[in-house]
Amino acid sequence: MSDRTGPRRTPRPKGIRRIERWLVGLAMAVVAFTLERLVMRSVKKSGDAKAQPSSTTVTSKGGEVDLE
Repeated sequence: MSDRTGPRRTPRPKGIRRIERWLVGLAMAVVAFTLERLVMRSVKKSGDAKAQPSSTTVTSKGGEVDLE
C-alpha cells in the first residue's frame, strides 16, 4: 500500500522542462478548441439540411403498405 501523505518522490519540473510542459498544454488546448469549432460547424450544417424533412402521411385500412 502506498503512502500518499509523505513528500513527493519526483522533484517538480524546473526550467526548460516546465516551459515545455506549459507550451504543450497550450498547443493541446488550441487543437481541442479548433476541433470543437469544426465539429460544431459540421453539426450545425447537417442540422439545417434536416430542418425541413419531407413529411409522409400514410393511412391504411388494414391492407399492406409499402414505403420506399
